[in-house]
Amino acid sequence: MKKILPYLFAIFLAGFGLLTLFLSTSVIFDLFDIRAKEGNYVLFVVWSNFISSILYLFAAYGFIKNKKWTATLLGISTIILISAFIGLEIYASSGSIYEEKTIGAMIFRISVTLVFAIIAYFTIIKKKL
Repeated sequence: MKKILPYLFAIFLAGFGLLTLFLSTSVIFDLFDIRAKEGNYVLFVVWSNFISSILYLFAAYGFIKNKKWTATLLGISTIILISAFIGLEIYASSGSIYEEKTIGAMIFRISVTLVFAIIAYFTIIKKKL
């Protein structure tokens, strides 16, 4: 069972990363008319999601290969997302237009990323110490 867990983490994280990559690139490059469907998106939030999606894919590989840098990548992604969330709060408080669902989505994404960073820390780094 212990040998299958890294693969399960990697599959979930790769799926999450691929979905995030698809959605963020679709908004950035206006693919499939998703930009119009997203409404009042905040571009710096979309870019932070895009960067995080790339980090998720590398981290998924890191889970499979049991690499110490997996937790670091996920930690960096968490910091990027928290920074974007703080920027979103400043943006929103200045009266700029945004979608309410963006706040919930950012909280969800930060939580998932943080949980995976903690999992990577305890399953990879702590195990090797």
